[in-house]
Amino acid sequence: MTSNHRPALGRGLSALIPRAAAVNGGGVEAVDIDLIVPNPQQPRLKFDAEALQELADSISEHGILQPIVVTQVVSEFGPTTYQLIAGERRLQAARIAGLARMPVVIREAVGAEMLEIALVENLQRQDLNPLEEATAFKRMADEFGATQEQIAKRVGRNRTTVANTIRLLTLEDDIKTSLASGQISEGHARALLGIEDSALRLDAWRRIVADAMTVRQAEEIARALRMGVAAPPTKQTVVKESDPDARALEADLRTALGMPVTLKRHRRGGSITIRFHSDEELEGIVQRIAR
Repeated sequence: MTSNHRPALGRGLSALIPRAAAVNGGGVEAVDIDLIVPNPQQPRLKFDAEALQELADSISEHGILQPIVVTQVVSEFGPTTYQLIAGERRLQAARIAGLARMPVVIREAVGAEMLEIALVENLQRQDLNPLEEATAFKRMADEFGATQEQIAKRVGRNRTTVANTIRLLTLEDDIKTSLASGQISEGHARALLGIEDSALRLDAWRRIVADAMTVRQAEEIARALRMGVAAPPTKQTVVKESDPDARALEADLRTALGMPVTLKRHRRGGSITIRFHSDEELEGIVQRIAR
């Protein structure tokens, strides 16, 4: 199995969200779950339905172990509501579990700060796919005027990483869809960014997918195309194209696990690669295999 594991952020949520006892002097409060409204700055767009149900089952049995973070919205014409800042998954799962009230930490936050806190929480949990990260970084730059250096400092990355992540948004739609689904990794996508010609880049991407290339092989393809020479052959090409049984098994595994799966046969044995983007997705894979 492979994972785009990243080291822990240098600046954690504890640096952005005060301890509960210091928030509005009241610590953790329980509020009507129907009064909690979505975070318009939520960077995460994809939520796995099965993982949400598993979290809901855990909440039903053990309750909410960590409060969500909200900001209070006072209205003259209706009840006070609470706009979510961080904890979208917990909120959705709590609603599935049928909770009437939700433990929250209330703090003041607007605009860029709401996006920042939600982004950092998701990054620390490794819940965002690379394109969701790129979109969030670009929003911080476009909507709130943050420089790449400022974004990097706030989310615990270096400036080059932020810049390269944002560049993923310039890829062709087919490649971005492939990246978001986990068919290719962020490393593959970065290699493709080195190919300036759109048609050549799409051709290289198709070959990467068809041959289930490693990131190193993708980099070799990109390097060859930049130099204007023929792309090197990959060892798996003949085996993969001549093995319909392996492709059928690969499709069955994708359906069973609900995740991108690559099966490679070699002259002796082979390998199965399952791609995932978060610890939660990994736990879901393990549970499905165990069942």
